[in-house]
Amino acid sequence: MGTAVKAKFGWRGFLKALAAIGIPVAVQNLLTTTASMVDTMMVAPLGENSVGALGLCAQFSSLMFSCYWGFVGGGMLFFAQYWGSKEDDGIDRSYGMTWVCMMTVSLIFCLLAAFAPKTVMGLYTDKTAIREIGVKYLAIVGFAYPLQVWSMAMSALLRATERVRIPMIASVSSVAVNIFLNWVLIYGKLGAPAMGIEGAALATTVAAAVNVAAIYVMARVKKYPYLFHLRGHFRWSGRHLRRFFVKCFPIILNELFLGIGNMIINVTLGRQPEAVINGLAVFRTLEGLIVGFFAGFSSAASVLVGKCVGAGELDTAYERAKRLTYMCSGILFTVGMGVFALRGPILTAMGLRGASYEAGMGFLFIYVIVSVIRMGNWIMNDTYRASGDAITGTVLEIITMYAMVVPAVLISGFVLKLPYWAIFMCCYIDEPIRYALMQIHMYSGRWIRPVTTLGVEALGPFREKHGGKW
Repeated sequence: MGTAVKAKFGWRGFLKALAAIGIPVAVQNLLTTTASMVDTMMVAPLGENSVGALGLCAQFSSLMFSCYWGFVGGGMLFFAQYWGSKEDDGIDRSYGMTWVCMMTVSLIFCLLAAFAPKTVMGLYTDKTAIREIGVKYLAIVGFAYPLQVWSMAMSALLRATERVRIPMIASVSSVAVNIFLNWVLIYGKLGAPAMGIEGAALATTVAAAVNVAAIYVMARVKKYPYLFHLRGHFRWSGRHLRRFFVKCFPIILNELFLGIGNMIINVTLGRQPEAVINGLAVFRTLEGLIVGFFAGFSSAASVLVGKCVGAGELDTAYERAKRLTYMCSGILFTVGMGVFALRGPILTAMGLRGASYEAGMGFLFIYVIVSVIRMGNWIMNDTYRASGDAITGTVLEIITMYAMVVPAVLISGFVLKLPYWAIFMCCYIDEPIRYALMQIHMYSGRWIRPVTTLGVEALGPFREKHGGKW
């Protein structure tokens, strides 16, 4: 049976669809990360502590990301499957629920950043000089958070319905504005006052507004329907809400606990010497470059598999998922090696010298080695979620993080006081174990759990065909 399915697999159409979705999304993410790199490079003349402060503020943004990404993952599940079955009402309702939940999270983080920046920075580091710079940045950039999350909600919907060019072009506009305003506001060009780190924050906020406006304008010009079905966005019933949160809740828990775990890791590393903190800040930017490129293909995987599940093409979804895991890991390895090959000039351009440079090099070296397994786990989890299984990856990730990673990081950092590279290696000790368990689940086929009528009707025959695996 397995051989027959493989013989019929349409590689040409599969690769074409993967490239059509994955490349534009990867480009969009790379543009966003490039803007972060440019921020770091343009802030670097202000001193290494400014670079470190910018990196710690980015960790607070990452915590926000973890808190709202559960709703993105749940929303993508519904968007992709309803898109596959052409159920417009389902797409509209799902987007409305996703948007409300995401904006609620963003407003909470906006208030914390804008009105309690000292508390936030005090949590992430005990270094006074870095903390004071970060407070100035957070107090302004916090107002960008709702705009950034709004554009993320729209981009998720557009990607899931295979309209990937609109968010990509909007990102180009946003990044261009961000870079230009950085030059103007950080250094006081064209008659503007030299605002330093606060100028970088203001540039980011204005660029976020440009991104939202660009998406709306282009969607209207292209007559894209779903963003403008305002009544349909809020036409919910108790049944719809229950169904949405049942699917989203495991993903929300996964991302929330993952975010808390990562915060504990960052707090531990934030107690290292200033040179290590500065090296970590630059590494996180480079990590975003690698992850951003990979996330494009992860988004493509979610759409390509979720769409098939929603349309009732379960065997195709099953075969696509297996191939996507290995292909995307291979792509990630290639990109990671490319970044590592250029590590010297990149780290220097981003303001690292001496001990900070050595720390950044160490973080990058460890990450390139473990990232292939780490991203394999990521793409399998995203694939499971888009197919309706939001539980398996969540349970494995939370259990291994809090049973293995968090204790190892805390003990190595606060009890044994090991070098920074040993603490950092502890962040990834769970990945090989999770990879083996996720692979077993992949081949079982049990992650295919449709939410559409067509998908549910096809589930019985699929289970019978794969009877030995259920």
